[in-house]
Amino acid sequence: MKHLAICLTVLTTLYGFSQKKFSKLLDQYNNESIPYITVSELKQVKTDVILLDSREQKEFDISHLKNAICVGYNSFNLDDVKEKLPDKKSKIVVYCSLGIRSEDISEKLKEAGYTNVYNLYGGIFEWKNNGLEVLNLQEKSTDSIHTFSKAWSKWLKKGIKVYE
Repeated sequence: MKHLAICLTVLTTLYGFSQKKFSKLLDQYNNESIPYITVSELKQVKTDVILLDSREQKEFDISHLKNAICVGYNSFNLDDVKEKLPDKKSKIVVYCSLGIRSEDISEKLKEAGYTNVYNLYGGIFEWKNNGLEVLNLQEKSTDSIHTFSKAWSKWLKKGIKVYE
């Protein structure tokens, strides 16, 4: 029993340390100009939410959230988004791998007059780490997640890591 308590303490400490390191990573790249929405908060939203995937098409093809629209990052085109989303009051959640690129795209949406934009904290990695479903290009459930790079892949705890 004593060993179990020690193991649980170590695991809890490591998880907390990992979360602190992740939080510092986001702080390093983001300025929180766009409010975060957590995975658990997004799951509880009962109204229509538009999901925008700000990763590149090759990442989206490997895995994405159900009903997400790929808008890209390097390939992002605001005019295309305006055409698809004319209602600037729509609730929009933008995600990427971790929540860094999605903040940049969210800022562009905000500058264009969209008023109800959120950044998914932890991105698709956090979604999958919480055991939630992601889909491949054929809209079938998959465990494969495009992790952008080997360095970023350490933040994906569940699933099959795919990167070039």
